[in-house]
Amino acid sequence: MSNPVTGKKFSFGRLMVYVFLCLAALLSIFPFYWMFVMATRPSSAYNSIPPTITPGNLLMDNFKKVLEQIDFFHAMWNSFVICAIVTIVVLVISSLAGFAFAKFKFPGKNAFFIAILLTMIIPPQLGLIPQFFLISKAGLLDTLPGVMVLFFLNPLGIFLMRQYINEAVPDELIEASKLDGASNFRIYLSIVIPIILPAFATLGIIVFTAVWGEFLWQFTVLRDPENYTIQVALAQLSNTRNIDFGMILSGVFWATVPLLVIFLLFNRLFISSITEGSVK
Repeated sequence: MSNPVTGKKFSFGRLMVYVFLCLAALLSIFPFYWMFVMATRPSSAYNSIPPTITPGNLLMDNFKKVLEQIDFFHAMWNSFVICAIVTIVVLVISSLAGFAFAKFKFPGKNAFFIAILLTMIIPPQLGLIPQFFLISKAGLLDTLPGVMVLFFLNPLGIFLMRQYINEAVPDELIEASKLDGASNFRIYLSIVIPIILPAFATLGIIVFTAVWGEFLWQFTVLRDPENYTIQVALAQLSNTRNIDFGMILSGVFWATVPLLVIFLLFNRLFISSITEGSVK
């Protein structure tokens, strides 16, 4: 059987793929939908049987309770500043390191690269105490830079950039640029960056979302409510004897909205960058 619009043959296998993708999308969206539903309901709806699956009308009322408990917007601003700075620094460091590992030859390159990758298997909790000691000695305890500095070196980012640059940037193009007198940094700025914009967008999404959702290190370093990030601030909502789930999930919902907006913006940049990179 063929599609009257496209003229392409329609198969049962393709139908099953579409059904599977739709079900997977619904399963992925449902936790966010349930969070929204609970954010619009009183706390008693959290344990109701059967479960409540339709939105209520208490979204703003629950959010007003959040504003009474914590400085929500200031915490959001702190999180945005941390995530933005960390993302920019990681993109610069990872792309420079990836360019060096992909196109330069120097003694011990492979061993050094493997050593960087091996750091990915170390659990973050294992280094929590020595990292806290170093941050304290550096005078960065209870400061936003003290939160940021831990995330500047990203082994996954270096690996992704190295692989992408190795495949996407031709050696002939680099050699031709060197013959024209371009320095390595000039090649990086004028040739490598325009080509790896899709990788920038992808890594930017990964880093921004990871730092936004990180809690353990931020909770360990930050003590002053003035420096709280949104994750640490939301944790203060549960420090009561009677937990208001509607209030907590309302705060979580509004804290997720900017993250979804950033994700959509980076996603659009990713799609457009594929076309720009292929043309360039």
